[in-house]
Amino acid sequence: MEREALLYERLPGSRVRCHVCQWRCVINPGKSGLCRVRTNRDGVLIVTNYGAVSSLAVDPIEKKPLFHFFPGTSVLSLGGWGCNFHCVHCQNWEIACTDAPGGQRYLSPEEEIRIALRERCAGVAWTYNEPAIWLEYTLDSARLARENGLYTVYVTNGFMTAEALDLMAPVLDAWRVDVKAFSDAAYRRLANVRGWRGILEVAERAKTHRGMHVEVVTNVIPGLNDDDEQLDGIARWISSRLGELTPWHVTRFFPMHRLLDVPATPLPAIRRAVERGRLAGLKFVYAGNVHGEGEDTVCYSCKRVIVRRMGYHTDVLALRGSRCANCGSDVNFRPGADSGAARAEPK
Repeated sequence: MEREALLYERLPGSRVRCHVCQWRCVINPGKSGLCRVRTNRDGVLIVTNYGAVSSLAVDPIEKKPLFHFFPGTSVLSLGGWGCNFHCVHCQNWEIACTDAPGGQRYLSPEEEIRIALRERCAGVAWTYNEPAIWLEYTLDSARLARENGLYTVYVTNGFMTAEALDLMAPVLDAWRVDVKAFSDAAYRRLANVRGWRGILEVAERAKTHRGMHVEVVTNVIPGLNDDDEQLDGIARWISSRLGELTPWHVTRFFPMHRLLDVPATPLPAIRRAVERGRLAGLKFVYAGNVHGEGEDTVCYSCKRVIVRRMGYHTDVLALRGSRCANCGSDVNFRPGADSGAARAEPK
């Protein structure tokens, strides 16, 4: 289905400027923005991907990854088509780096929420490709999710504008953001993005001004973003601007898409990244894509395991709301069903 876009301005000559992401594309009549799903039709910006679903699955929330947000629950995960980044290491390039095919599947927000409830999911996550370019659809869906007692999650590259964030914020609970690097050269190489510091500003806004739960992911890639200067930069930014209790996931890279010639990240490099995060003051740094290590939550105060994870199996051992049940320290959890926290019942 098609809809008129929510955030754009009309310019002379029937041009339009989109205000959904930080590219702020100026689009001529008959043309589309960089994301390829927002098209100028005679001076009106049209969304061509409303409800166009490429992927649908029931996942553990830990797969996003979100480790401090409703642990042990299931989430309905949806993806669309296209993206406003064209990352050389994209894991979902088949849907993110292509135009939506003809005859695509349409899923209404109402049916989306019915599926989530039928599958006994605790929430809905828009993921797999960039959810910001799905703004109108995710906004309608998130409103219905909230009405039915479901939590809501964006798994995002973070390049959304502040005004788009503010539009979603009243019905968005979690902002799981990629910080791919911490230098101009690395962001250009990985995603051909220059204004990457805007990603940091919007993440800070999500946390401090909008009260969202924020977790950060960095895919550590040999020779591109694995040097101490970049790892330290990301870790210090998280600690100083988002808070030392903010989880940082440093994940192992495997050859993908246009980086097939780059080797998988050596395990010592992941362990070094974890150590750099801890040296920067972060209390919760997790190793991702590393089997059997670096995923348990250990209380920084009493040093006891409070959440144990093996793959996507999660055991909540000692949580009382957002605190360690052993010593009472704040461990920055949005409580899940397994922690004994009260949640709204579906309508």
